[in-house]
Amino acid sequence: MLYWLLYEKLFPFFHPFRIFRYLTFRTAFASLTALLIALFIGPFVIQKLREFQIGQFVREDGPQSHQKKSGTPTMGGVLIIIAIVLPTVLWADPANPLVWIAVFSTLAFGAIGFADDYIKVVKRRSLGLRARAKLLLQALVGVIVAGALVLLEQFKMFSTQLSVPFVKNWRPDLLWHAWPATLPHLALLAFVPFVVWVAFVLMGSSNAVNLTDGLDGLAIGCTIIAAGALTVLTYVNSNVVFADYLELRRMPLAAELTIFCGSMVGASIGFLWYNAHPAEIFMGDVGSLALGGAIGTVAIIIRQELLLPFIGGIFILEALSVMLQVGSYKLRKKRIFKMAPLHHHFEQMGWHESKVIARFWIGALVFALFALTTLKLR
Repeated sequence: MLYWLLYEKLFPFFHPFRIFRYLTFRTAFASLTALLIALFIGPFVIQKLREFQIGQFVREDGPQSHQKKSGTPTMGGVLIIIAIVLPTVLWADPANPLVWIAVFSTLAFGAIGFADDYIKVVKRRSLGLRARAKLLLQALVGVIVAGALVLLEQFKMFSTQLSVPFVKNWRPDLLWHAWPATLPHLALLAFVPFVVWVAFVLMGSSNAVNLTDGLDGLAIGCTIIAAGALTVLTYVNSNVVFADYLELRRMPLAAELTIFCGSMVGASIGFLWYNAHPAEIFMGDVGSLALGGAIGTVAIIIRQELLLPFIGGIFILEALSVMLQVGSYKLRKKRIFKMAPLHHHFEQMGWHESKVIARFWIGALVFALFALTTLKLR
C-alpha cells in the first residue's frame, strides 16, 4: 500500500520517494514493521488470551517438567499472522499476484489451525479437529494454491518447471503441455501432477512445523532461520545479476515475496521475545500451521521446494521421527525413540529443555546454510 501510494502516485511530485522502489529498503522496513507490531501488541494479545482463559493443554505422557506450562496462553499465532500480513500489505506491491497467494495460504492454514485450537481449548476436546478433517482442509488449500499458480502459468507469470539441487540444466515440468489433441476431454489430467505435488508439499511443511512446536521457542527459532534463508532465495531468484551468476531461472514477479519473507522474519523475532523460555505465550496450531504453509508456499512459488528438507531441516527431522515411531510401533510393536517428536527424545535422555532448543537452532542454521550453498554447487 505504501509502495503504491508513495512511489507510484506521489513519486512524480516528490522525487525522494524513489527510495520506495528499492526492494532491499522495503524488505528491511517490512521486517522492522513486523517486529515492532509483534512487540507492541504482544502484551495486549497475551492479556486477552488470559482473560478468555485460552490456556495450553499439556499431554500427561510427556516430560513431567512440562506440566507447569499448563494454562499458559496459547493461540498466539494470531499475533504472528497479524505481524506478517500487515507489513506485507503495507510495503509490497499490491498488484503482484504472488504476494496475495502467499498471504492467502498463510491465512487459510492459520484458519485451519485456529479451528483446531478453538475446539481443543474452548470446546475442551483434547484432540481438536479430527485428523482426516484437518488433512482434507489442508489438501483443499493446496489445491486452491495450485489452481491459482496454474492460472498464472497460462499467462506466463509463473513456471511449473522444478529446480533440482546440484543439477544445472535439468528442470522437469510438472505440467504436461504436450497433451494429445485427440483427448481434449481429459485435458484437465495434465494439471494433476502439479496440483498433487503442491498439496503434498503444503501439507508436509505445515504439519512438520506443527510437530516441531513442542518446546519454548523451538519452532519459532527454526522459523526465523528458515524464513531468513527464503528471504535470500527469493531475492537471488528475482535479481537479474544474481540469477544469471548462479544460473537460476529468473522470476521477476517473485521479487515482492522477499518482502513477505522479511515480514515473516521480523514477526517471528517479535514473537520469540514472548515465546522464549520460559514462554509467556504459545503459538498453537494457528501459528504453526500458518508458518508451515507460508514457508511451503514461498518455496513452491520460487520452485525451490526440493530444498525444503534443508531450508527447514529440523522440521523434517521432527516429522520423520514421528512417522518412524508410529510405523515401527504398528509393524513391530517397538519404539525407535524414547518419545516422539524428536525433541522429546532428547529430553528423555536427560538434556535440559534450553539445551535441546539451542542445539536444534544450531542444527537448523547448518541446514539452512547448506541449502544456500547448493545454489552454486551445480
